[in-house]
Amino acid sequence: MRRYLPDRFTVMLVCTVILASFLPIQGVWAEWFGVATDIAIGLLFFLHGARLSRDVVVAGVLHWRLHLTILLTTFAIFPILGLMIGFVPEDILPAPLYMGILFLCVLPSTVQSSIAFTSMAGGNVPAAIVAASGSNILGMFLTPLLVGLLLSTTGDAGVSTDAIQKIGLQLLAPFIAGQILQPWIGNWIRSKKKILSPVDRGSILMVVYLAFSEAVIEGIWSRFSVSDIAAVVVIDMLLLTVVICITMFGSRLLGFKKEDEITITFCGSKKSLASGVPMANAIFSGQSASIGAIVLPIMLFHQIQLMACAAIAQKYADRARAKEEALAKVAAA
Repeated sequence: MRRYLPDRFTVMLVCTVILASFLPIQGVWAEWFGVATDIAIGLLFFLHGARLSRDVVVAGVLHWRLHLTILLTTFAIFPILGLMIGFVPEDILPAPLYMGILFLCVLPSTVQSSIAFTSMAGGNVPAAIVAASGSNILGMFLTPLLVGLLLSTTGDAGVSTDAIQKIGLQLLAPFIAGQILQPWIGNWIRSKKKILSPVDRGSILMVVYLAFSEAVIEGIWSRFSVSDIAAVVVIDMLLLTVVICITMFGSRLLGFKKEDEITITFCGSKKSLASGVPMANAIFSGQSASIGAIVLPIMLFHQIQLMACAAIAQKYADRARAKEEALAKVAAA
């Protein structure tokens, strides 16, 4: 049952939203906290760059069909489904929450959980490492471009030049710096995962607290009802279900091996909260859109995908175990 319960980080996210709802930070304190948040996000992406081994990248790039399939799912099929969700009436799904779902659809895949579930299910782990990492690298370029393209089709303003510059300075530059220093500090950073993991989670919690503080001051909880939040949950669940079916059965039709099917299913169907929250802060800062409303669908999708993928990974593992036992009995006979 522990696999289906909210993980510790999700509980921390909920507590952060509750804290922002009752004690939102504002005024000069919010300005200083915003500066600290920018520094924490820069450090987060620096560590991402320093962790990614170039040997892993080179080893996995050769499996181009698998990576192309995952990238098309992440940055093509997901956005198309996001546009289709736009046909849901606004009295069911308010425009700010729909913008959050649309933003969710153009985010890169997760890294840690995609690899963990692929490993648990018996998939192609090296390919998962390359696919998830490559998705995040490309996401720093593709996500802002897709946001501008999709928002223009819905009648909203595109991504400003300032937002693109902020992403370059706050996310891309630290990542490149980490990659440059990776040969010298990469092994040390990977060995200190427990010590440095608070930077990952802490920076996201800081952005969420700042975003929801601003949203609470703007009246987010008076703007959206319980039925609005429930609509987002249902849409997130349906979106994930459709993509899992596309990746799972589509990979079979394309002739991929079972190990590759597992990798495509988990890497192609997941969306990164770790990348999404900082990107939302960079892209929508200073715009009329409420960052809190945009981040909310991503936070809900995060927990839904963890619960669903835990069940699917267990099914894959059980089938592989049963097959091994059957083969062992045949060999023994």
